[in-house]
Amino acid sequence: MSLVVVGSVAYDGVETPHGKVDRMLGGAATYISLAASYFTPVKIVAVVGGDFAEQDMELLTSRKIDVDGIERVKDGKTFFWAGVYSADMNDRTTLQTDLNVFADFNPKLPQSYRSAPYLLLGNIQPALQSGVRQQMNGVRFTGGDTMNYWIKDYRGELLETIKDWDFLLINDSEARQLSGDGNLRRAAAKILQMGPKILVIKRGEYGAVLFTKEFHFMAPGYLLEDVFDPTGAGDCFAGGFMGYLAGKGFTPDTGKMDWTELRKAVIYGSVMGSFCCEKFGVDRFRTLGRGEVEARFQEFKTCTEF
Repeated sequence: MSLVVVGSVAYDGVETPHGKVDRMLGGAATYISLAASYFTPVKIVAVVGGDFAEQDMELLTSRKIDVDGIERVKDGKTFFWAGVYSADMNDRTTLQTDLNVFADFNPKLPQSYRSAPYLLLGNIQPALQSGVRQQMNGVRFTGGDTMNYWIKDYRGELLETIKDWDFLLINDSEARQLSGDGNLRRAAAKILQMGPKILVIKRGEYGAVLFTKEFHFMAPGYLLEDVFDPTGAGDCFAGGFMGYLAGKGFTPDTGKMDWTELRKAVIYGSVMGSFCCEKFGVDRFRTLGRGEVEARFQEFKTCTEF
């Protein structure tokens, strides 16, 4: 079933211990959409400038991603971010952030998008996320991401937004900040009282933990021999997680959620995040096949069974 993805399409400049790329395709909506497209049809909503390269648009369409929702501002420039990662790649320093056309981004969904049953909101201002949700007339499952900036400076707006979400994805420090509790289990319980039925807390190289009010599930991180670039890995996790559930027609409004499908979704999210790290930017998705995705899913299963 169709998944609408809203967020940034950008260019990134990244330096890691494995090298440096001055300008490459990035942005949360890009990573989410590419990862999700292996499981379900995707419709993307974003804004780019006149400098956005045709070959980058072709990469999206080659994955059968519907790009009618990408607004192009011909006399503007695409959002640009640059950063450098630490030696162990657990930390990064932002060197440059040019919002450009993204500064005035006000998502407007094409009519053909508004009846889609699945919606994944990338890391944008909570009021904009809420505005997108209000444009959807047939949505059955809404999920999204946020960050420390929105939690700190837009808390009231954020709480009003996420109370209508089915799924929230944040990292461990954001979970502690949002809940006001340093213990992740207690933090998760408090966040689930805020509205979301499903919470996934990302823990970087240590994996992820999924929480509902009934159970929790812990998944390890995939052990890569070389991590070339972790940029976008969390967004690819979100795309794999939501894309898998959309492809299965999963909804959390049936009174009893399918725990097996949620567990599988976490693993597929981890799989897609791991592939993202194997090359710079989105380059791994230029050659990645569904067979490789399934093989890594089975490897996860083999390594965690007992």
